[in-house]
Amino acid sequence: LVHRPRLLLADEPTGNLDEANAQELFQLLLSLANNESIAMLIATHNPVLIEQMPQAYWLSGGHISSRTA
Repeated sequence: LVHRPRLLLADEPTGNLDEANAQELFQLLLSLANNESIAMLIATHNPVLIEQMPQAYWLSGGHISSRTA
């Protein structure tokens, strides 16, 4: 983040955190994305975080589906 990337890739960034810390980190990432114009690609299995994303994609059985908020 020091070099102000245009894209942030995160694989399960909250995977080992409790709910409160996961939510805090996720809000920080969303804030960074909005304030610094950073695109983010986040891989997660956390349905609570998925629901907060403006756009989500699922890969299942070789097919991609999506949802836009």
